[in-house]
Amino acid sequence: MEEALLFTNKLQEEQEEEWLFPVSPTGQYFNSSALSVCVLAVLDFEHPIDDSLAIPLIHNLFLPINPRFSSIMIIDEKGEKQWKKVEVRAEDHIRVPVFPPHSKSYDECFKDYLSEVAMEPLRQGMPLWEIHIVKYPTSAAAGNVIFKLHHALGDGFSLMGALLSCLQRADDPALPLTFPAFKEPSRVPGAGKDGPCKALPGLVSAVVNTVSDFGWSLMKSSFLEDDRTPIRSGDPGVEFRPVDINTIAFSIDEIKQIKTRLHVTINDVLCGVIFLGTRLYMEETSDGGGGGGGGELKNGKATALVLLNTRNIGGYRSTKEMVRSDGGDSSKWGNRFAFMHVAAPKSNSSFSNPIDFVSKAREIIQRKRNSSAVLLTGKVLDTLRHYSGPEATAKYVHNTLKNSSMTISNMIGPIEKMSLADQPLKGLYFMVVGVPQSLTITVMSYMRTLRIAVGTERGFIDAAKYEGCVRRAFHLISDAAAATAHCSIS
Repeated sequence: MEEALLFTNKLQEEQEEEWLFPVSPTGQYFNSSALSVCVLAVLDFEHPIDDSLAIPLIHNLFLPINPRFSSIMIIDEKGEKQWKKVEVRAEDHIRVPVFPPHSKSYDECFKDYLSEVAMEPLRQGMPLWEIHIVKYPTSAAAGNVIFKLHHALGDGFSLMGALLSCLQRADDPALPLTFPAFKEPSRVPGAGKDGPCKALPGLVSAVVNTVSDFGWSLMKSSFLEDDRTPIRSGDPGVEFRPVDINTIAFSIDEIKQIKTRLHVTINDVLCGVIFLGTRLYMEETSDGGGGGGGGELKNGKATALVLLNTRNIGGYRSTKEMVRSDGGDSSKWGNRFAFMHVAAPKSNSSFSNPIDFVSKAREIIQRKRNSSAVLLTGKVLDTLRHYSGPEATAKYVHNTLKNSSMTISNMIGPIEKMSLADQPLKGLYFMVVGVPQSLTITVMSYMRTLRIAVGTERGFIDAAKYEGCVRRAFHLISDAAAATAHCSIS
């Protein structure tokens, strides 16, 4: 009898161990007393949504993707955070809002609701995700589905891979989704012909860049704050304030034309547009319009944290490949990214050469990629976690975000139109919420459109004016690139 009881207890302990698995270090940072960061993925549908399929889709498609979607975060007897599997009631995670009747336009209702979703914390006693089904038409869609996923579940690559696992090609569900190819930028004729004698100076340059960038990164994360400007309030607790989320759409073909004319990458063009648009906004909203204090605000120190995916991959992996233990370090599920500090280029009073913003952004990012500062920063986080614990490390990450002005992250979407349960998607975008910044920018490609989502602190940043400045920046750079190409042909 005693042997049977011991066997039963041992079996129960083994089953409990199987239902527990550790939270990644970054997952612990993002769900701590200092930070609670979530990702909103917004799907625009072409036709009205049939929400009767929601619960079956959750059980049959969403939950099997990863055990974290069926788990809560707990602290074990050793004080370590673990994922613990639980039974999931799908209906507890679904929200279907009711907007005021007889509204002339549901656009504002949707924006207000999106802000509410962004600000409301997820319940810690349940798996850390929600699905919001908005059945009201807006100017952008006949209906929307909002996935709210805690960043502790995984990084953008993992979460986007999970989302895409629920979607299919609209034209033929049997065919796989395809993504834009990763290509090197076309080189200026005559470039890249340096001989072996250039290797040593390049190595010295990399070492100098590493020391400089790593030192600056440490100071930015510790005590060196950006100026208070029209894009950075610098107020404590900004992450708890309401946020406005708007999107700007550009044609990928137009961006590629600029890229080809300037011999740069699409990311270079995007960073140039964002930086120029930001400086235009800072100039338009600064007191004095460019003289005295206004000039200081216009050209105040503004740093962007550019998120880098540290996986060495050429595209999304299936969720099965990411979850399995033998999938290789580059394709595993989890949080695998790093921050890169990029100082926003300053402007002259006339913005006479918009292309300078693309060139400067490219120069800064290439120089930082030619250093090991990002890797060393990751080592600092590991060391801090080892000696001071995850909570202290989370505060360090919080300071890194708080001391900068904005975050820029981008994801690549499929080329083909997608559908969810045979309901075609018109568009999609994502936003990171819960970060201590007044401005957050994300970029998502889908079909032939690139969509920039802008999250702004409500009541501090004029969202409509900022959007207008980014559009103006795009046209200024596009026109300047066309003029440059015309001159070179002539």
